[in-house]
Amino acid sequence: MDLQLDGDAALVTASSSGLGKASAKALAREGANVVINGRDEDRLEAAREEIAAVADGRVVTQTGDLTDSDDISDLVSVTVEEFGGIDHLVTSAGGPPSGPFLETTDEDWYDAYDLLVMSVVRLVREAADELRAGDGGNVVHITSRSVKEAIDSLVLSNSVRMGVIGLEKTLSRELAPEVRFNSVLPGPIETERTSELIEQAIERGEVDSYEEGLAAKGSSNPLERIGRPMELGNTVAFLCSPETAYINGITVPIDGGLGRSNL
Repeated sequence: MDLQLDGDAALVTASSSGLGKASAKALAREGANVVINGRDEDRLEAAREEIAAVADGRVVTQTGDLTDSDDISDLVSVTVEEFGGIDHLVTSAGGPPSGPFLETTDEDWYDAYDLLVMSVVRLVREAADELRAGDGGNVVHITSRSVKEAIDSLVLSNSVRMGVIGLEKTLSRELAPEVRFNSVLPGPIETERTSELIEQAIERGEVDSYEEGLAAKGSSNPLERIGRPMELGNTVAFLCSPETAYINGITVPIDGGLGRSNL
């Protein structure tokens, strides 16, 4: 299917690795021009080279911290300067620390809110005029399956990410019909972080090999495996496409059926 993204302008945050990078790669492969973002210049340049190798569109890097409002403003400005506007905004950010409720501090809560919610608030506010100016803007939030089903020891993610979903649903009405808002909810996916955790498990003697560790993480999934980053990235690109122009204000679990929620 031609997703009709050729020549569109996209900004994807936290895209030097993981699910953000996969989303940027999927958009670029479909012909969109993409600005990718991260805090480490070397990792960001490596991601640019990887994405550019399969891209039909241009790939531009911009370093920046998503908790810094000036850096967010610069991200939007660079995208507009490079590509003449913004058609698609994909918000991604690293997860907050794990741990039980009684071990989290006020600072942990404020930091998580700043990273996960205020980054989205500031990005959408900065990009709103550009998103509304085109033929149909799109915003896709990469959050977590924890917004549908709480995960043990992830009290910050379980609680704070719900704010992004409430914001998405509100904006899907307030900024319609010019801009559509949707979210994807990844379950276990084989990212760099997952690989690190498996390697640590090998060092502790919990599993004998990477393959065994990967199989263990997917053992409770109906599909008997964990996801691949591009499976999420392809979904993000699909939601940005005019082919999905009647999809607005939804959350899409990408977890292989792991979640047990009926909705």
